[in-house]
Amino acid sequence: MPDPAALPDMVLAAACNAQEILANNLARSPMVQAGVPLHVEWNAPSAAIAYNRALDATTAPIIVFAHQDVYFPQGWDRLLAARLAALTAQDPDWALFGAFGVGLDGAHIGPVWSSSLGMIVGRVPMAPLPVQSFDEMVIILRRASGLRFDEGLPGWHMYGTDIVAQARAAGRAAYAGALPCIHNDRYHGALGPDYVACYQAMQRKWATALPLRTPITKISRSGLHLRRDLWQARKSAAFRQGMAVGADTNPEDFARRCGWMDLTASA
Repeated sequence: MPDPAALPDMVLAAACNAQEILANNLARSPMVQAGVPLHVEWNAPSAAIAYNRALDATTAPIIVFAHQDVYFPQGWDRLLAARLAALTAQDPDWALFGAFGVGLDGAHIGPVWSSSLGMIVGRVPMAPLPVQSFDEMVIILRRASGLRFDEGLPGWHMYGTDIVAQARAAGRAAYAGALPCIHNDRYHGALGPDYVACYQAMQRKWATALPLRTPITKISRSGLHLRRDLWQARKSAAFRQGMAVGADTNPEDFARRCGWMDLTASA
């Protein structure tokens, strides 16, 4: 069994387009300041292309793909080591792990802080749980799985669902567990045409595996769920904007409010 006290040989990878957001969040994380490598792909045409470039440019066996607006509190790397040790004991052939995912029963598994929602989201699992999709904020990939992101998937949505579907189609499993972190994301208004294009691409690619639940919607053959959720997003825009907390707040402040300033004792 892996030593839960040993830090994993890992690299952080991010697709970035804003130096200030990166500097104020992901690059500010204590483990990055302490020397965990951070590989950045700038202004890539899609998430899949950026992340595959990162895979090709790095060699660490564990790759933590994270958004530029994610902050990992003190001790997160040690907590990750403990979670991966438990996961490997449960499933030595695991492929993917995440901080927030949708379970096979549709439950949201976390917990993470979301600034755009102004709250902690996701239930706290006692052990790693299988998922059918991830929120893309944090995706941990085991290089030995051989998985890569599908560059045929356009834009910046649903690649967290696609990579899980790929793993499951290959007989591998994806899991989410308790990895508290800060997603210092800005308020999101209505879902745009790029989101619709990703939805339709997933409908075509996984037609025989539908329905699939993402953190935002349900991918179905009919697409009725997308139309409903587009309408609901427009209807609830003002309410959701009122819930959001300014992303200009220092992420340490959110970590302090959540009780996550130092996760070392949780490992």
